[in-house]
Amino acid sequence: MFRGGPYSLENYGQLRKKAVDLLVQEGILRTESVIRAMSVVPREKFLPEGVAAEAYVDAPLPIGYGQTTSALHMTAMFCEYAELVLGEKVLEVGGGCGYMSCVYAETVAPNNQPIEKWGHVWSVEIIEGLAKAAQENVKKSGYSDRVDVLHLDASQGLQEYSPYDAIIVTSAAPDLPKELIDQLDIGGCLLIPVGPIYHYQKLLSIRKHADGHISKEDLGGVAFVPLRGKSGWKN
Repeated sequence: MFRGGPYSLENYGQLRKKAVDLLVQEGILRTESVIRAMSVVPREKFLPEGVAAEAYVDAPLPIGYGQTTSALHMTAMFCEYAELVLGEKVLEVGGGCGYMSCVYAETVAPNNQPIEKWGHVWSVEIIEGLAKAAQENVKKSGYSDRVDVLHLDASQGLQEYSPYDAIIVTSAAPDLPKELIDQLDIGGCLLIPVGPIYHYQKLLSIRKHADGHISKEDLGGVAFVPLRGKSGWKN
């Protein structure tokens, strides 16, 4: 629907608005802060040359190294399912090109709020080339004060900055890593695809309650690239 190009900044802005409006009409985008975040973060700036013209096609797009950035509707769903709000701490496992990291950041640390109210995003990518590209993308898009991109294996989380209000895993794990649950704050949400490699998986929402109870909800079928690392797929 939104294919073509090359585009000017104005054209990209119009395409972004159309894409966001469609997600709102479809009931996928519901929360004002998330709608705003997806309306202001320029997806085209995070994509490789030759792919940017497809920025507002609602589909996974290639970002190099055999990886993709998630479709626009999935970015929206992660924000909505995690119920991200101002001031929260977010861990992203599988940072990719940095686009989704910045949408999360614009939700928990919007630039129209005082800095003392800001939350923060730690985005961890196991592929070194992607991590370096994401760092540059985050910097040139103006989010380096709200997003830290790290080149590490975070399949078992990132203990140093825990606990997190939300942990969002953007690749499919063979099982649910206990370490990720341990690093959730009380009331926090872990979103993670779990299931077979290169087949449909279940998107699970894990919540930690004040009484220590851990609840699990199946949010439906998804298809993600495999999680790599100590708690991921070995092949």
